[in-house]
Amino acid sequence: MSTMQYSFRLTLNDEQDTQNLAKTLSKCFTEGVIYLIGDLGAGKTTFTRYLLQALGHQGAVKSPTYTLVEPYKIKQKDIFHFDLYRLNDPYELELMGIRDYLDVPNALFLFEWPSKGGDDIPDANIVIQIEKSEDDVQRFITFSLENAALYECLKEKL
Repeated sequence: MSTMQYSFRLTLNDEQDTQNLAKTLSKCFTEGVIYLIGDLGAGKTTFTRYLLQALGHQGAVKSPTYTLVEPYKIKQKDIFHFDLYRLNDPYELELMGIRDYLDVPNALFLFEWPSKGGDDIPDANIVIQIEKSEDDVQRFITFSLENAALYECLKEKL
């Protein structure tokens, strides 16, 4: 993974903060690749749920831990939520047809546990690192990204 040019840290004190952050991101970034990195229970799927809702998803968001991918179609937009936690070998991604997903134009890709995907997954436009506080109440978020315009958009709204 190449080093990202821009990065900033945020503290989320509660679910409301998480939801607001997801809303902000949904206004600035709607296609490309997001990596979500963090320990089990850090809130990667929770963040994804809020992001999908902010983009207009109605309905439940389930973690694709066993299926590896959960596709969504929201307002004519394709969104693919990958959870690679149970992936034993990146080759499994080839077998499940990851190319077909990655070839979808203008789509948004969310990857949890991207390190398990090896070279089979595309580089991230945004890396979101989520850490839990000692007492498990707060979350510390580190955003890393390449794009100056995206950085400005996020900074301005946060």
